[in-house]
Amino acid sequence: MIFAADVGGTNARLGLFERSGARLDALATKTYPSRQHTSLEEIVERFMAEHPSTPKRACVAIAGPVNGGRAIATNLAWNVDARRLGRAVGLRDVDLINDLEAVAHGLGDLAHADVAVLHPGAPGTEGNRAVIAAGTGLGEAGAYWDGRRHHPFAGEGGHTDFGPRTPGEIELLTRLMARFDRVSYERLLSGSGLREIYEFLRDRRHAEEPGWLRQQFADDPAPVVIVRNALEGRSEICLEAVDHFVSIYGAEAGNLALKVMARGGVWIAGGIAPRIVPRMRTPAFLEAFFAKGRMRRVLEGMAVRVILNDKVGLIGAARYAIR
Repeated sequence: MIFAADVGGTNARLGLFERSGARLDALATKTYPSRQHTSLEEIVERFMAEHPSTPKRACVAIAGPVNGGRAIATNLAWNVDARRLGRAVGLRDVDLINDLEAVAHGLGDLAHADVAVLHPGAPGTEGNRAVIAAGTGLGEAGAYWDGRRHHPFAGEGGHTDFGPRTPGEIELLTRLMARFDRVSYERLLSGSGLREIYEFLRDRRHAEEPGWLRQQFADDPAPVVIVRNALEGRSEICLEAVDHFVSIYGAEAGNLALKVMARGGVWIAGGIAPRIVPRMRTPAFLEAFFAKGRMRRVLEGMAVRVILNDKVGLIGAARYAIR
């Protein structure tokens, strides 16, 4: 019996798993809204009360840097401690890892239906892998290939400085620098970042926001509204905002791919990409991904995939507990 959790700024996914040979069977899973709870221990205790069990191993993946069994959640006001989590689960302690590292551990459990291929890359190529995920924040990780298996490792590349590539992106950066101490890629490649891009384009055009769209922003989260109206073709600015987001996403995915030399492929996770796959398939993403000068041919040899299974991090945490 294995307890696993994948905790992000929006959702905390918890589960109980059992290994059957090479297969990993989910016995129970549940998702909790992260911000409706005061601590991760509170969520774990609630899950264990709802699913009484005696797990032998446990692993929790958290969105944020992990050091010495402790972590500060990047987009939550939580201090997470492995020993406190262990008491909540009923163990001495639990393994605590980064959430994108957990995604990298879960890649081997994905089926064909769990993945949308944006670019096939060179056939039969093995090597390091890159994982990038825009959602509440921007996570990045890698997996080193030793010739036999992959060894996932965590990173915090989403917090590196945003690098504009066009005059329009320079304007966007200048606007954001007037409001924030610094501008990272996460400032743009996240749910709040999509809203920033939309508002920049709206104000740049001096466009009046129609009343029906203002009402939607009042009723639903801004990223949901922007994506919905972009995909339905109801708002030109929403569509333009999503395409700008996709282009910046492609550029940063290419940056990460070069930094870890991801000949084994680039995997795009998180809550946003699966919802905008039709726009990810347009030239905006791949052209930005490939546009690295003399390195273009190297990047063209790398496969690029969007992960559609939102439980890959949870599965990866269970895999880590087994290993």
